[in-house]
Amino acid sequence: MPGTPTPSASSRAGRPRPGRTRRVLAVIVLTAAVVTAVLSLTLGRSTPTGGTTAPATVSEPEAQKPANPELLALARRDTSDPLALGSPDAPVVLIEYSDFQCPFCGRFARETKPALVRDYVDKGILRIEWRNFPVFGAESDQAARAGWAARQQDRFWQFHDEAYSEPRRRNAGDFGKDELLAMARQAGVEDLARFEKDMASDAAHQAVTRDSDEGYRIGVTSTPAFLINGRPVLGAQPTDVFTDVIDEAAEQARQQEDGDE
Repeated sequence: MPGTPTPSASSRAGRPRPGRTRRVLAVIVLTAAVVTAVLSLTLGRSTPTGGTTAPATVSEPEAQKPANPELLALARRDTSDPLALGSPDAPVVLIEYSDFQCPFCGRFARETKPALVRDYVDKGILRIEWRNFPVFGAESDQAARAGWAARQQDRFWQFHDEAYSEPRRRNAGDFGKDELLAMARQAGVEDLARFEKDMASDAAHQAVTRDSDEGYRIGVTSTPAFLINGRPVLGAQPTDVFTDVIDEAAEQARQQEDGDE
């Protein structure tokens, strides 16, 4: 999409290059306060009916600005949640509101998530919590319910990676029932009859609705949208933006823990 920043195609270890990071932050910080205010002011509003097209192209929170405590409290930290990666006790939680038909969500899944898992999740610094936020119509909703059905057999993240393994057409049958069954099979879901039943269940519908209602309540209207310890990062951002916000959030969590001792 024109004007949307492109995430870094390569993962990296360690700190980002300062020059590049400053250039990225200089552009997005101008809109950061506005974005944070919009999300904060929309807490508690009723669910809107829109929100279907383009991902946001901004932004991250203003440097050193405290996280909104209501957004921070959205982290579930459920030890038995198959839609989460990482320790429930990780100092930083990234909540991701995504649609399986969203091409920018797919880019994040293929290019940015693996680096975050390697450099932060596997080291106990970061926890990633998935929220279904289907905004592109019936196939998006069906794919979200399919992900929940894969979750029932502890294969959500395998299904997630398969669904995002390549760019797919939107609302053109790529997320039809047969295609979702093929993805589930490829993801290692063993009981496909149960998968179909779970996908069509009221429980799947309720779980997806719970996630999307949460997103709409805080002002999310497009995908991908992220909260990192309560700080919004919206749209297809470079990997360096995520690592900078995670590093800052981890340091603030460490300082707070030291202060509580």
